[in-house]
Amino acid sequence: MQDKRNTVLAERVAWRWVRLHTALTLGFLIAPILAIIPLSFNAGSYFSYPMTGFSMRWYAQALTSPDWQRALLNSLGIGAASTLIATCLGTLAALGLSRSQFPLRSVVMPVIISPMIVPIVVVAAGFYLIFAPLGLVNSYAGVVLAHAALGTPFVVITVTASLLSFDQSLLRAASGLGATPWVTFRRVTLPLITPAVATGSVFAFATSFDEVIVILFIGGPDQKTVPRQMWSGIRDAIDPSILAVATMLIVFAVLLFASINWLRARAAAASRALG
Repeated sequence: MQDKRNTVLAERVAWRWVRLHTALTLGFLIAPILAIIPLSFNAGSYFSYPMTGFSMRWYAQALTSPDWQRALLNSLGIGAASTLIATCLGTLAALGLSRSQFPLRSVVMPVIISPMIVPIVVVAAGFYLIFAPLGLVNSYAGVVLAHAALGTPFVVITVTASLLSFDQSLLRAASGLGATPWVTFRRVTLPLITPAVATGSVFAFATSFDEVIVILFIGGPDQKTVPRQMWSGIRDAIDPSILAVATMLIVFAVLLFASINWLRARAAAASRALG
């Protein structure tokens, strides 16, 4: 009886310690982000506490400033175009890499995901060296292609993971019923991997929207995005509207994360339905 009580007490202590450790870890990770949100409502023009009052002036300035509006439109346009390219290329690459008979798969896969592994400064310098002779530096086309290359690995990873757990008997059944490869892909494969494709697309868009190093290397004044505008606001002159934009980006990131979780839950439900 005493041993059972000791076991229960030890479990309670361990559980409380896990909860405390988790709370401290989350606090350490989230505190720097949460500290920005109240300062975005500061009436003063300082990046520090204590606040001098409550005001929405920095939100109004960020939303009405031509520079911020142009940066937002650039980020959305570049992000949408690069996401479309990354989604198409990543899905096609995943379809090939998921096949066991694909030649040199162990070599091709690391090459495709190398932008996620290699330091982004090295990747940006490589883009500049390749794009400069082609006239793609300081152009929307160059930025879109670079961001597409950065987002493609996310699509490849998510779609490949979905295809590896895919029931190949469905493809054989479709082929046995006389369906062509295109019809099989459109009517069988694509509907089942759509949640994974959408998840990869969200990651690709977030990567493009958040990227700053590559845009500094190959982007010009006309291609200034939100992260680059924030960088300029910190480097050239302290602009408190950066805090308002940062808060809106935090909300945007939370919504993206929520959409990813929803897509994952939908994919899991589809897998259970098929199983």
